[in-house]
Amino acid sequence: MPETTVKELQAELAALENPKVRAVNEKHGDDHGVNLSQLRAVAKRLKTQQPLARDLWATGDTATRLLALLICQPKEFDAGELDSMLREARAPKVQDWLVNYVVKKGRHTEELRVAWMADTDPTVASAGWALTSDRVAKKPAGLDLSGLLDTIEAEMKDAPDRLQWAMNTCLATIGIEHEEHRARALDIGERLRVLEDYPTPPNCTSPFAPIWINEIVRRKAAV
Repeated sequence: MPETTVKELQAELAALENPKVRAVNEKHGDDHGVNLSQLRAVAKRLKTQQPLARDLWATGDTATRLLALLICQPKEFDAGELDSMLREARAPKVQDWLVNYVVKKGRHTEELRVAWMADTDPTVASAGWALTSDRVAKKPAGLDLSGLLDTIEAEMKDAPDRLQWAMNTCLATIGIEHEEHRARALDIGERLRVLEDYPTPPNCTSPFAPIWINEIVRRKAAV
């Protein structure tokens, strides 16, 4: 069976383009109109193909890059490549998938977490905070949770949107996962009021940290 080419895949993704999906995605800064379930079906058919994934990424097209992230081999990237990929990934969905599907499963997670946390680019820093939230939940040993709360308390209120969201997620994660820091996390959330008015659909939990923390703690206690 002949190998599928980048050009053929881009034509396939173009055929899946849906104006209504694009309109919704563009509200979140994502310039593509492919239903993600359909995109995943294409990736499932292709399976893992690292060379093809690199070629797809090189196109710069958002939907094509999302497909690349689904069929790549995370451990085949070095830290420099991943850093470059994050910095050139314009769309929030591409950035999120790169962090969650590739960096978290790769060999350089901690190295990049530390470097990105200290970066002056708020988008890059938000990726560092996302990795930190994951470590707060799964491997907190060695983390200075009080120090993280200090930084959140001092900087989250005035941070750019993506960075603010990532810091707020870390705040909530600390409050949920670490009872000894819960009271302070709740207090910071109550005082800063970040995302207090964020529109939340029915049956979803508000991202406002005090509501988020208390609701997840309640659910865990009920199990």
